[in-house]
Amino acid sequence: MNEPVMSPALLNDKKHIHFIGIGGSGMFPIAQILHDKGYYLTGSDNNETDTLALVRALGIPVMMGQRAENIEGADLIVYTAAIMSDNEELIAAKASGVPCIERSVMLGILTQCYDNALCVCGTHGKTTTSAMLTEILIDAGLDPTAVIGGKLPSIGGNGRVGKSERMVCESCEFVDTFLKLSPDTTILLNIDNDHLDYFKTIDNLIHSFHTFCAMTSKEIIAFGDDEKVRRALEGIEKPITFYGYSEENEYYPQNIELHEGIHTTFTLMHKGEALGVLDLHVPGKHNVLNATAAVIAAMKAGATFEQAKQGLAVFRGAGRRFEVLGHVGGVTVADDYAHHPTEVRATLEAAKSMHFSRVIAVHQPFTYSRTKALLNEFAEVLSIADHVVLSEIMGSREKNTIGIYSRDLGEKIPGCVWFDTFDEIADYVVKEAKPGDLIITLGCGDIYKAAKKIVKGLHEKFGE
Repeated sequence: MNEPVMSPALLNDKKHIHFIGIGGSGMFPIAQILHDKGYYLTGSDNNETDTLALVRALGIPVMMGQRAENIEGADLIVYTAAIMSDNEELIAAKASGVPCIERSVMLGILTQCYDNALCVCGTHGKTTTSAMLTEILIDAGLDPTAVIGGKLPSIGGNGRVGKSERMVCESCEFVDTFLKLSPDTTILLNIDNDHLDYFKTIDNLIHSFHTFCAMTSKEIIAFGDDEKVRRALEGIEKPITFYGYSEENEYYPQNIELHEGIHTTFTLMHKGEALGVLDLHVPGKHNVLNATAAVIAAMKAGATFEQAKQGLAVFRGAGRRFEVLGHVGGVTVADDYAHHPTEVRATLEAAKSMHFSRVIAVHQPFTYSRTKALLNEFAEVLSIADHVVLSEIMGSREKNTIGIYSRDLGEKIPGCVWFDTFDEIADYVVKEAKPGDLIITLGCGDIYKAAKKIVKGLHEKFGE
């Protein structure tokens, strides 16, 4: 296989770019950008999805089923990391002599094509903050390109192509993927003990964030209250703007007020001076910090405070981030991507602050290693809910060689129940649900499917 150069020069003589797995949520925004730049694209996938409909709407041919002949005519091939190494089409691509690169490498090349790649990193909050920042920049008329990890309703997906030199890029630390990017402005939200199956130690994780921040060409915006963030920034000689709850930071929120429904207001302070009051329509105190980071980044990218305020006011969340799926018979059903104890705590504390009669949490544990390593932490934070329902663990890339099951977690949570299938979960939850309840599904796997079944069941129960 030809070893490609990780620079925009790789694209100079290319005309036909083929995507293996073009329907993936991380692939489509990249395809959008390259299509807009005038390249001829083709793609393949194994499953029909809503994203594939968007791909076809751009006029991009899609082959269903992944076969060796799909790559014919391509002079550059991009594949998703989700493709298994024994995939027939990927094997043919790597043997073809045509440059063949993984999705994150192509994303890294694209970040080099913009004068200001605003890269949002951190263990938690990346998607929400990237979506907020994108919303603000669009509303301010600054026309960014964006690659976000979740769907932003106002752009109809998780990516857009802008005409400015600004690019918002969600930057994931998993398996050091973000080290392939070229950040101009880095927004570092937090560092927590996640992905330790890969990083092994928290020190290694901090070092990885340090490496990423050291690659920043212009400036860094960082959460100053986090000791691990401070450690990651040691020795980096770039302008750093700190934000946080503490008044020792350059920017900090004050007068945080939770209002009826999903509405929070707070005053953004800058070096002791009030810039103004911001309206936030996503729940939780953690999102006050995400909004603070997004507003700072937007202002540094050219928006005024008033423009940032207006853009934030219209933001209603990203897909699978406390996404309300229905109100049926007085019962609210929401879905959230939280899959780490810190995220689950933030989501459930936000839910409990919203004056529902009960909060019923339906959680899908993700990976056996994480469930085993953080078993007590998950039990503690899930217990914030009034009632907990568990699905079986989603193994993802792992096999259950350690012999852990959801019942091991459920036995540590008072009143918890667990089921093997989403149909069983939906039947149980619909039967239990009462007007005034919030039912929230939690997890980064496919637990949202249970949420949709619950909404359907509630319609049948209440005749709505």
